[in-house]
Amino acid sequence: MPWYKKYLQDIWNIPNALTVARLLAVPVYVAVYLAGYRMAAFWIFLGAMLTDILDGYIARKYQLVTAFGKLMDPLADKVMALTVMLTRVASGRLPLFAFGIIAGKELFMIFGGWLLIKRKDIVVYASPIGKAAQFVFCLGLALTFFEASFAGWPIGPDLVLVYLAVVLTLAALAHYVLSAVKKLKGTEPR
Repeated sequence: MPWYKKYLQDIWNIPNALTVARLLAVPVYVAVYLAGYRMAAFWIFLGAMLTDILDGYIARKYQLVTAFGKLMDPLADKVMALTVMLTRVASGRLPLFAFGIIAGKELFMIFGGWLLIKRKDIVVYASPIGKAAQFVFCLGLALTFFEASFAGWPIGPDLVLVYLAVVLTLAALAHYVLSAVKKLKGTEPR
């Protein structure tokens, strides 16, 4: 059986539909943002992040956790968050170096994760520190839409949270690499 077949089994449920909707919301967000409707784009982003909470809750409560959801849910979150961050960097609200660190980590995780799945059938799932980093990152991104509220502040809480997310992201990367190495050595369950 090809490596990807198990990720396509039993995918038709509400949590997975919400995950796919989150992915489909990315181009909608971009189109709305680029059309100049910044606050409408914010609401799309917020809605996407709320579907993340909802799909996880439903999947756990009703035992609808699937291999597809475990793989695609974090990917959908990261694609949406990185897209929002890129638009905020382009608007001058966030520094490019923060985007570079977070995007670099995510690209490394996506490529490395794909190789682990394809070659060794190993998945490194989200960790508590990774989830904390994503939460802090998304909260910081959401606050960037309200930068006028922080005018005159030496550093706004949006930037503080994004910088904290960068630190947590690097810690999460270290955790993921260690977990992958342990799984490859067989000292941690796959």
